[in-house]
Amino acid sequence: MVENKEKTLESLPGVGPTTAERLREAGYRTVESIAVATVEELREIAEIGEIQAKKIIEAAKEMADIGVFITGEEILELRKELGWITTGSKQLDTLLGGGIPTRAVTEVFGEFGSGKTQLAHQLCVNVQLPPDRGGLEAKAIFIDTENTFRPERIQDMARGLDLDPREVLKNILIARAYNTDQQILLAEKAEELAEREEVKLLIIDSLTSLFRAEFVGRETLAARQQKLARHLLILHRIAELRNLAIFVTNQVQARPDMFFGDPTKPIGGHVLAHSVTTRVYLRKSKGNKRIARVVDSPNLPESEALFSVVEAGVRDP
Repeated sequence: MVENKEKTLESLPGVGPTTAERLREAGYRTVESIAVATVEELREIAEIGEIQAKKIIEAAKEMADIGVFITGEEILELRKELGWITTGSKQLDTLLGGGIPTRAVTEVFGEFGSGKTQLAHQLCVNVQLPPDRGGLEAKAIFIDTENTFRPERIQDMARGLDLDPREVLKNILIARAYNTDQQILLAEKAEELAEREEVKLLIIDSLTSLFRAEFVGRETLAARQQKLARHLLILHRIAELRNLAIFVTNQVQARPDMFFGDPTKPIGGHVLAHSVTTRVYLRKSKGNKRIARVVDSPNLPESEALFSVVEAGVRDP
Protein backbone atom coordinates (compact mmCIF):
# COMPACT_ATOMS: atom_id res chain seq x y z
CA MET A 1 0.00 0.00 0.00
CA VAL A 2 1.11 3.58 -0.66
CA GLU A 3 1.03 5.31 2.73
CA ASN A 4 1.44 8.88 1.52
CA LYS A 5 -1.94 10.31 0.65
CA GLU A 6 -0.46 13.32 -1.10
CA LYS A 7 -0.56 12.61 -4.83
CA THR A 8 2.80 13.98 -5.92
CA LEU A 9 5.38 12.26 -8.10
CA GLU A 10 7.88 12.37 -5.23
CA SER A 11 5.44 10.39 -3.07
CA LEU A 12 5.92 7.37 -5.33
CA PRO A 13 8.56 4.86 -4.19
CA GLY A 14 11.79 5.18 -6.13
CA VAL A 15 10.98 8.65 -7.50
CA GLY A 16 13.41 11.25 -6.24
CA PRO A 17 13.74 14.92 -7.28
CA THR A 18 15.85 14.12 -10.37
CA THR A 19 13.52 11.39 -11.65
CA ALA A 20 10.46 13.52 -10.91
CA GLU A 21 11.93 16.42 -12.90
CA ARG A 22 12.62 14.14 -15.90
CA LEU A 23 9.04 12.86 -15.78
CA ARG A 24 7.55 16.35 -15.58
CA GLU A 25 9.66 17.56 -18.48
CA ALA A 26 8.30 14.65 -20.55
CA GLY A 27 4.70 15.58 -19.72
CA TYR A 28 4.08 13.14 -16.85
CA ARG A 29 3.12 15.62 -14.14
CA THR A 30 0.56 13.67 -12.14
CA VAL A 31 0.32 10.31 -10.41
CA GLU A 32 -2.57 9.43 -12.74
CA SER A 33 -0.43 10.01 -15.84
CA ILE A 34 2.23 7.67 -14.42
CA ALA A 35 -0.43 5.05 -13.66
CA VAL A 36 -1.44 4.81 -17.33
CA ALA A 37 2.13 4.91 -18.69
CA THR A 38 3.88 1.83 -20.06
CA VAL A 39 6.96 0.29 -18.46
CA GLU A 40 8.96 1.00 -21.63
CA GLU A 41 7.97 4.68 -21.63
CA LEU A 42 8.98 5.10 -18.00
CA ARG A 43 12.29 3.29 -18.50
CA GLU A 44 13.24 5.53 -21.39
CA ILE A 45 12.09 8.83 -19.89
CA ALA A 46 13.29 8.37 -16.31
CA GLU A 47 16.40 6.38 -17.27
CA ILE A 48 15.60 3.62 -14.77
CA GLY A 49 15.47 -0.17 -14.83
CA GLU A 50 12.48 -2.30 -15.76
CA ILE A 51 11.84 -3.56 -12.22
CA GLN A 52 11.88 -0.03 -10.78
CA ALA A 53 9.59 1.21 -13.55
CA LYS A 54 7.08 -1.57 -12.79
CA LYS A 55 7.12 -0.73 -9.06
CA ILE A 56 6.50 2.96 -9.76
CA ILE A 57 3.59 2.25 -12.10
CA GLU A 58 2.00 -0.23 -9.67
CA ALA A 59 2.29 2.27 -6.83
CA ALA A 60 0.78 4.99 -9.01
CA LYS A 61 -2.13 2.72 -9.96
CA GLU A 62 -2.81 2.00 -6.31
CA MET A 63 -2.63 5.65 -5.33
CA ALA A 64 -4.85 6.70 -8.25
CA ASP A 65 -7.28 3.79 -7.83
CA ILE A 66 -6.60 2.68 -11.40
CA GLY A 67 -6.93 -0.98 -12.29
CA VAL A 68 -9.69 -1.57 -9.73
CA PHE A 69 -12.89 -3.14 -11.06
CA ILE A 70 -16.08 -1.16 -10.48
CA THR A 71 -19.70 -1.87 -11.35
CA GLY A 72 -21.60 -0.57 -14.36
CA GLU A 73 -23.82 1.36 -11.95
CA GLU A 74 -20.77 3.20 -10.57
CA ILE A 75 -19.69 4.10 -14.12
CA LEU A 76 -23.19 5.45 -14.76
CA GLU A 77 -22.82 7.70 -11.71
CA LEU A 78 -19.40 8.88 -12.92
CA ARG A 79 -20.87 9.76 -16.32
CA LYS A 80 -23.27 12.12 -14.59
CA GLU A 81 -20.22 14.34 -14.02
CA LEU A 82 -19.77 14.82 -17.78
CA GLY A 83 -20.07 18.34 -19.14
CA TRP A 84 -21.58 19.21 -22.52
CA ILE A 85 -20.75 22.06 -24.89
CA THR A 86 -23.44 23.16 -27.31
CA THR A 87 -22.49 23.39 -30.98
CA GLY A 88 -24.91 26.28 -31.53
CA SER A 89 -27.33 24.06 -33.46
CA LYS A 90 -30.05 22.19 -31.58
CA GLN A 91 -30.31 19.64 -34.38
CA LEU A 92 -26.58 18.94 -34.24
CA ASP A 93 -26.63 18.80 -30.42
CA THR A 94 -29.42 16.22 -30.57
CA LEU A 95 -27.45 14.15 -33.08
CA LEU A 96 -24.45 14.16 -30.72
CA GLY A 97 -26.48 13.25 -27.65
CA GLY A 98 -26.41 16.74 -26.13
CA GLY A 99 -23.40 18.45 -27.70
CA ILE A 100 -19.65 17.86 -27.42
CA PRO A 101 -19.01 15.87 -24.20
CA THR A 102 -16.09 16.04 -21.79
CA ARG A 103 -13.98 12.92 -21.14
CA ALA A 104 -14.15 12.06 -24.83
CA VAL A 105 -12.33 12.67 -28.12
CA THR A 106 -14.74 13.85 -30.82
CA GLU A 107 -13.52 13.87 -34.43
CA VAL A 108 -15.10 15.62 -37.40
CA PHE A 109 -13.83 14.94 -40.91
CA GLY A 110 -14.84 16.23 -44.32
CA GLU A 111 -13.72 18.09 -47.42
CA PHE A 112 -12.57 21.71 -47.34
CA GLY A 113 -15.47 24.06 -46.69
CA SER A 114 -17.55 21.43 -44.90
CA GLY A 115 -17.60 23.39 -41.63
CA LYS A 116 -14.87 21.69 -39.55
CA THR A 117 -12.95 24.83 -38.61
CA GLN A 118 -16.13 26.89 -38.26
CA LEU A 119 -17.40 24.38 -35.71
CA ALA A 120 -14.06 24.45 -33.90
CA HIS A 121 -14.23 28.27 -33.64
CA GLN A 122 -17.83 28.13 -32.43
CA LEU A 123 -16.97 25.67 -29.66
CA CYS A 124 -14.19 27.99 -28.44
CA VAL A 125 -16.87 30.62 -27.89
CA ASN A 126 -19.63 28.34 -26.61
CA VAL A 127 -17.50 26.68 -23.91
CA GLN A 128 -17.37 30.10 -22.22
CA LEU A 129 -21.16 30.29 -21.90
CA PRO A 130 -22.85 29.49 -18.56
CA PRO A 131 -24.30 25.96 -18.21
CA ASP A 132 -27.87 27.19 -18.69
CA ARG A 133 -26.84 28.38 -22.18
CA GLY A 134 -24.97 25.22 -23.11
CA GLY A 135 -21.45 26.10 -21.95
CA LEU A 136 -19.09 25.25 -19.10
CA GLU A 137 -17.91 28.76 -18.12
CA ALA A 138 -14.37 27.76 -19.01
CA LYS A 139 -11.45 28.48 -21.32
CA ALA A 140 -10.42 26.76 -24.56
CA ILE A 141 -7.05 25.71 -25.97
CA PHE A 142 -6.65 25.76 -29.76
CA ILE A 143 -3.67 23.90 -31.29
CA ASP A 144 -3.42 25.22 -34.83
CA THR A 145 -1.56 23.05 -37.35
CA GLU A 146 -2.89 24.65 -40.57
CA ASN A 147 -2.93 28.38 -39.74
CA THR A 148 -6.74 28.32 -39.57
CA PHE A 149 -7.46 30.23 -36.35
CA ARG A 150 -9.07 33.60 -37.08
CA PRO A 151 -9.76 35.99 -34.18
CA GLU A 152 -12.08 38.00 -36.44
CA ARG A 153 -14.34 34.96 -36.77
CA ILE A 154 -14.37 34.53 -33.00
CA GLN A 155 -15.47 38.16 -32.69
CA ASP A 156 -18.38 37.59 -35.11
CA MET A 157 -19.50 34.53 -33.15
CA ALA A 158 -19.15 36.30 -29.80
CA ARG A 159 -21.33 39.16 -31.01
CA GLY A 160 -23.85 36.61 -32.26
CA LEU A 161 -24.21 35.42 -28.64
CA ASP A 162 -24.14 38.93 -27.09
CA LEU A 163 -20.72 38.33 -25.55
CA ASP A 164 -17.81 40.76 -25.28
CA PRO A 165 -15.49 39.81 -28.20
CA ARG A 166 -12.34 40.95 -26.39
CA GLU A 167 -13.15 38.95 -23.25
CA VAL A 168 -13.94 35.88 -25.34
CA LEU A 169 -10.59 36.11 -27.15
CA LYS A 170 -8.76 36.41 -23.82
CA ASN A 171 -10.17 33.03 -22.81
CA ILE A 172 -8.82 31.18 -25.86
CA LEU A 173 -5.20 30.00 -25.67
CA ILE A 174 -3.69 29.41 -29.12
CA ALA A 175 -0.49 27.61 -30.10
CA ARG A 176 0.85 26.99 -33.61
CA ALA A 177 2.39 23.58 -34.34
CA TYR A 178 4.85 23.18 -37.22
CA ASN A 179 5.74 19.48 -36.89
CA THR A 180 4.36 16.34 -35.27
CA ASP A 181 6.81 16.41 -32.34
CA GLN A 182 5.72 19.93 -31.48
CA GLN A 183 2.05 18.97 -31.86
CA ILE A 184 2.42 16.12 -29.36
CA LEU A 185 4.40 18.35 -26.98
CA LEU A 186 1.71 21.05 -27.15
CA ALA A 187 -0.95 18.49 -26.24
CA GLU A 188 1.11 17.60 -23.16
CA LYS A 189 1.52 21.31 -22.35
CA ALA A 190 -2.25 21.66 -22.64
CA GLU A 191 -2.62 19.17 -19.79
CA GLU A 192 -0.29 21.30 -17.68
CA LEU A 193 -2.38 24.40 -18.49
CA ALA A 194 -5.56 22.57 -17.55
CA GLU A 195 -4.04 21.95 -14.09
CA ARG A 196 -3.57 25.69 -13.50
CA GLU A 197 -6.52 27.22 -15.32
CA GLU A 198 -10.18 26.42 -15.86
CA VAL A 199 -9.81 24.78 -19.29
CA LYS A 200 -12.60 22.51 -20.49
CA LEU A 201 -11.96 22.31 -24.24
CA LEU A 202 -8.93 21.30 -26.29
CA ILE A 203 -9.12 21.68 -30.07
CA ILE A 204 -6.61 20.40 -32.63
CA ASP A 205 -7.22 21.72 -36.15
CA SER A 206 -6.23 19.51 -37.81
CA LEU A 207 -5.08 16.35 -36.11
CA THR A 208 -3.54 14.68 -39.17
CA SER A 209 -2.23 17.39 -41.51
CA LEU A 210 1.33 17.43 -40.11
CA PHE A 211 1.47 13.61 -39.94
CA ARG A 212 0.37 13.52 -43.58
CA ALA A 213 3.04 16.01 -44.66
CA GLU A 214 5.86 14.59 -42.54
CA PHE A 215 5.45 10.88 -43.30
CA VAL A 216 5.41 10.48 -47.07
CA GLY A 217 5.42 7.11 -48.83
CA ARG A 218 4.18 3.66 -47.91
CA GLU A 219 7.48 2.77 -46.21
CA THR A 220 6.82 5.45 -43.52
CA LEU A 221 3.24 4.32 -42.80
CA ALA A 222 4.08 2.10 -39.81
CA ALA A 223 6.11 4.84 -38.12
CA ARG A 224 3.38 7.40 -38.77
CA GLN A 225 0.64 5.22 -37.33
CA GLN A 226 2.70 4.35 -34.27
CA LYS A 227 3.34 8.02 -33.55
CA LEU A 228 -0.31 8.93 -34.17
CA ALA A 229 -1.42 6.16 -31.80
CA ARG A 230 0.83 7.59 -29.06
CA HIS A 231 -0.62 11.06 -29.66
CA LEU A 232 -4.17 9.72 -29.32
CA LEU A 233 -3.32 7.91 -26.09
CA ILE A 234 -2.12 11.22 -24.65
CA LEU A 235 -5.34 12.95 -25.76
CA HIS A 236 -7.53 10.28 -24.16
CA ARG A 237 -5.51 10.52 -20.96
CA ILE A 238 -6.01 14.28 -20.83
CA ALA A 239 -9.72 14.01 -21.58
CA GLU A 240 -10.30 11.40 -18.88
CA LEU A 241 -8.09 12.72 -16.10
CA ARG A 242 -8.93 16.42 -16.60
CA ASN A 243 -12.62 15.92 -17.48
CA LEU A 244 -12.35 18.12 -20.57
CA ALA A 245 -13.69 17.86 -24.10
CA ILE A 246 -11.28 17.16 -26.94
CA PHE A 247 -12.42 18.12 -30.44
CA VAL A 248 -10.22 17.28 -33.43
CA THR A 249 -10.69 17.92 -37.14
CA ASN A 250 -9.42 15.57 -39.80
CA GLN A 251 -8.63 15.76 -43.49
CA VAL A 252 -9.94 13.37 -46.12
CA GLN A 253 -8.75 11.73 -49.29
CA ALA A 254 -10.57 10.21 -52.26
CA ARG A 255 -10.48 6.44 -52.72
CA PRO A 256 -9.65 5.77 -56.41
CA ASP A 257 -10.97 2.21 -56.17
CA MET A 258 -14.50 3.40 -55.31
CA PHE A 259 -16.76 3.39 -58.38
CA PHE A 260 -20.06 3.57 -56.49
CA GLY A 261 -21.00 5.47 -53.36
CA ASP A 262 -19.03 8.17 -51.54
CA PRO A 263 -15.27 7.89 -52.25
CA THR A 264 -14.36 10.23 -49.37
CA LYS A 265 -12.14 8.56 -46.77
CA PRO A 266 -10.68 10.14 -43.60
CA ILE A 267 -6.92 10.21 -43.04
CA GLY A 268 -5.46 8.20 -40.15
CA GLY A 269 -6.52 4.67 -41.01
CA HIS A 270 -7.63 2.14 -38.43
CA VAL A 271 -5.51 3.68 -35.66
CA LEU A 272 -7.58 6.86 -35.69
CA ALA A 273 -10.88 5.12 -36.51
CA HIS A 274 -10.61 2.85 -33.47
CA SER A 275 -9.23 5.51 -31.12
CA VAL A 276 -11.65 8.43 -31.27
CA THR A 277 -14.79 8.24 -29.15
CA THR A 278 -17.24 9.68 -31.67
CA ARG A 279 -16.60 10.18 -35.38
CA VAL A 280 -18.68 12.63 -37.42
CA TYR A 281 -18.65 13.11 -41.20
CA LEU A 282 -19.41 16.66 -42.41
CA ARG A 283 -20.34 17.51 -45.98
CA LYS A 284 -21.67 20.48 -47.88
CA SER A 285 -25.33 20.93 -48.77
CA LYS A 286 -27.14 23.79 -50.52
CA GLY A 287 -26.05 27.34 -49.69
CA ASN A 288 -24.77 27.70 -46.13
CA LYS A 289 -26.21 24.37 -45.01
CA ARG A 290 -24.08 21.43 -43.91
CA ILE A 291 -24.91 17.79 -43.21
CA ALA A 292 -23.42 15.98 -40.21
CA ARG A 293 -23.54 12.21 -39.93
CA VAL A 294 -22.43 10.11 -36.98
CA VAL A 295 -20.46 7.23 -38.50
CA ASP A 296 -19.05 5.69 -35.31
CA SER A 297 -19.87 6.06 -31.62
CA PRO A 298 -20.14 3.77 -28.59
CA ASN A 299 -23.54 5.19 -27.61
CA LEU A 300 -25.01 7.09 -30.59
CA PRO A 301 -26.92 5.60 -33.54
CA GLU A 302 -25.72 6.28 -37.08
CA SER A 303 -27.89 9.20 -38.19
CA GLU A 304 -27.76 12.66 -39.75
CA ALA A 305 -28.55 16.28 -38.87
CA LEU A 306 -28.62 19.55 -40.79
CA PHE A 307 -26.95 22.75 -39.57
CA SER A 308 -25.98 26.10 -41.07
CA VAL A 309 -22.86 28.27 -40.97
CA VAL A 310 -23.87 31.94 -41.01
CA GLU A 311 -22.15 35.21 -40.05
CA ALA A 312 -23.19 34.80 -36.41
CA GLY A 313 -21.81 31.25 -36.33
CA VAL A 314 -23.16 27.72 -36.29
CA ARG A 315 -26.97 27.64 -36.14
CA ASP A 316 -30.00 25.57 -37.05
CA PRO A 317 -30.94 26.00 -40.72
